[in-house]
Amino acid sequence: MKSEAQVHVFLVSFPGHGHVNPLLRLGKRIASKGLLVTLSTTRYFGNQMAEANNINTDHPIPLGHGFLRFEFFPDGFDDDEPRDEVSAEYMDQLELVGKQQITAMINKYAEQNLPVSCLINNPFVPWVSDVAESFGIPSAMLWVQSCACFAACHHYNNRIVPFPSVSDPEIDVRLPAMPALEHDEVPTFLHPSTPYPLLKKVILGQLRKLDKSFCVLIDTFEELEPEIVEYMSKFYPIKTVGPLFKYPQVSNDTVRCNIMKADDCIEWLDSKPASSVIYISFGTIVCLTQEQVDEIAHALLATGISFLWVMKPPFKASGLGLHTLPQSFLEKVGDNGKIVEWSPQEKVLTHPSVSCFVSHCGWNSTIEALSSGVPIVAFPQWGDQVTNAVYLVDVFKIGVRMCRGAAESRLIPKEEVVKCFLEATTGPKASELKCNALKWKAAVEAAVADGGSSDRNMQVFIDEVRRRSTSTITNHSNVDASGMIVANK
Repeated sequence: MKSEAQVHVFLVSFPGHGHVNPLLRLGKRIASKGLLVTLSTTRYFGNQMAEANNINTDHPIPLGHGFLRFEFFPDGFDDDEPRDEVSAEYMDQLELVGKQQITAMINKYAEQNLPVSCLINNPFVPWVSDVAESFGIPSAMLWVQSCACFAACHHYNNRIVPFPSVSDPEIDVRLPAMPALEHDEVPTFLHPSTPYPLLKKVILGQLRKLDKSFCVLIDTFEELEPEIVEYMSKFYPIKTVGPLFKYPQVSNDTVRCNIMKADDCIEWLDSKPASSVIYISFGTIVCLTQEQVDEIAHALLATGISFLWVMKPPFKASGLGLHTLPQSFLEKVGDNGKIVEWSPQEKVLTHPSVSCFVSHCGWNSTIEALSSGVPIVAFPQWGDQVTNAVYLVDVFKIGVRMCRGAAESRLIPKEEVVKCFLEATTGPKASELKCNALKWKAAVEAAVADGGSSDRNMQVFIDEVRRRSTSTITNHSNVDASGMIVANK
């Protein structure tokens, strides 16, 4: 165990649920193979995560044959200061402070005789690979979206095919090994009308640093995106290692990254018949308008279908107020529905009473639905969500489309919501969606099982980390007389 513990993998994440979550899942998997893993993100996010999940950050957590531990760093803002994580000010400050903090942490670990053998980051913190390079530490990147979205970014970055532009905003995009994407199905951060141009800059900045990484890990699996994975492997050292959500060895532990305590809703689900409940959740970022909330509520009343609806409070920085429900809504619904601020989504999606998932189609939610065999009602808003919706509906064939995204600027009326709910829960279409969803669930289980495609790729990656670790520890050129690793000047 002592020699294995010297293989120390350091994970650094952007402070967002959709980023920390898959990186944490990767860390748990790596730790289960006998390595020491340290996960780091900003103290502001990390402390919320630790509190919500009762994580003790003072001691390593045993996982399988290895250990997982946490250490968070300040982001340069006061604890009570509002943060806009997608602003240029925040990104610049995060990079400035983060580089200093991660450098200091790597040096500290070396002093503790726990030198970092591999540094792994995810998108939005591309500067982490610069820190790794300055130390001569092998680095990898975990892509937290689909391989299809990775391909779209690659083609946009290298100007290989035309994309929507200011002069031609409605051009369709045709990429190798992918279905044609209409202009509003392209990841919106690549669109000239995006309200978040900074995200394009950061994501493309990550792609431009991939020559520093010896491996690009993707939270997908070969059988889900076979053609595009094969095609993109010509350009990058890709390893599909997902769904990280589903690895059997680590899926049942309690180390999670929710930043709000989940409400107890499992007992309520237990009281409902099989495949009778619609689960509604739009992730951590998407906030619907009050008018859209009203239309969904009226649709639920009109159908009479049981539902579990996650209505999270808006972020402080959004300036939005709490959503309200139509007058007498809760009285009319009674025990037929349940409203919660946050849910244990992994448990909810695998619960037998859940019939379908009304989702914003973020990649985490997409991969969790596929892994759980649950059809989706697609309600994408922005980013990669609009592209994921194309795949869920037209390629994976487990979804019905409720809208085309925020760029549509349209209120989805009650009648259309009702139609989607019924299509996904009753009749021949619902049976077809469920059948396809169960096929994907079986494919997921095969991919992560011993000897499956993702399991093999994960083992190859870990073996490579071990091999590079031996080389780094024994031949490291950046160790001073005291044994301390120092960055190249």
